[in-house]
Amino acid sequence: MSTFSRTDNSIISTWWWTVDRWLLMSIALLIAIGMVLVFGASPAVAERIGLPSFHFVERQVIFLIMSVCVMFSVSLMTPIMVRRIGVVLFLACLVLLVATLFLGPEVKGARRWIPIGSFSLQASEFMKPAFIIFTAWMFAESSRVPGFPGWKISIISCIAVISLLIMQPDFGQTILVSFVWGIQLFMAGLAWIWVGGLVVLALGGLLAAYLFLPHVTDRIDRFFHPENADTYQVDLAIDAFKNGGILGTGPGEGVVKMRLPDAHSDYIFAVAGEEFGVVVCLLIISIFAVIVIRGFVNLLKEQDLFTVLAVAGLLIQFGIQAFINLAVNLSILPSKGMTLPFISYGGSSMLALAIGMGMILSLTRRYSKYKPGQTNLSWGQK
Repeated sequence: MSTFSRTDNSIISTWWWTVDRWLLMSIALLIAIGMVLVFGASPAVAERIGLPSFHFVERQVIFLIMSVCVMFSVSLMTPIMVRRIGVVLFLACLVLLVATLFLGPEVKGARRWIPIGSFSLQASEFMKPAFIIFTAWMFAESSRVPGFPGWKISIISCIAVISLLIMQPDFGQTILVSFVWGIQLFMAGLAWIWVGGLVVLALGGLLAAYLFLPHVTDRIDRFFHPENADTYQVDLAIDAFKNGGILGTGPGEGVVKMRLPDAHSDYIFAVAGEEFGVVVCLLIISIFAVIVIRGFVNLLKEQDLFTVLAVAGLLIQFGIQAFINLAVNLSILPSKGMTLPFISYGGSSMLALAIGMGMILSLTRRYSKYKPGQTNLSWGQK
């Protein structure tokens, strides 16, 4: 039974009856699983680098509380408010990406974070949902207003974002942003001949990155020729899955995680495999699939182009990011530092994902036919 009455016309009550509660519950379940895994994986990492055992757990709780508040607040917004906040965030992130190149400390040959007290801000994480909203708006305006140069603005913006990401360098985020933008471009009506041209251009970009970016060359070479490279962390991840088997060793009983450097972040899925087994790993994968599929189902009757492009882009970004992390953990793709959404430890990632998911929840709300007092709520179009 809901604590909100259908006769209640307040903002919170209206939100409850119009938001996709299946989507909401799936996200909540993912967050809960993530908190359990961070609690089990991070103490060993913290102790290994000389920090208090629950250092990462305590920080993750703070990030989680902030993220839930952000996601809820954004989900209360109307579509026009989501668009406005996305555009403002996009412009702010452009400035922050430039600032990162000058103010960010160099870590392993890259400048990706701006230190703010004890917190490190990774602007590229926030750029992803902001850029998706901005480009969706540009494409939608081009369709709505004849002569509006939305496509040109989107292309110029994409080039600017990709250039800033490559300069960090952050090739993984570059691929993710480019892929999502390409899908939005196709959905907005790009001719097939141009789609083929973009595919060729993308393949050329991958080849250029392999030839001219040493860290990309190193990671790809290590993936295809592991016998000639240091694959310590990848090998440990595979050992963790083998040790876990079908049902896992039990919560807190993992031993491989004690030696896994990024057990709390990039390789947290390996910890899930060791302590909870294949069954829970499949559950996690299923939840990601449910969120993406449920989001697209909500778009089947949507008529607004901005909403379709924005939600589709956000869902694809969410799904591809999860896929990359899972594939790296399973040694299907070359190693790449990309978090598992809502599960891995990380402040910038968690907050940025909360913004993106809040936007999805907002844009997929169905309230045009909802009237307080209805006994049967119709999930019609907005």
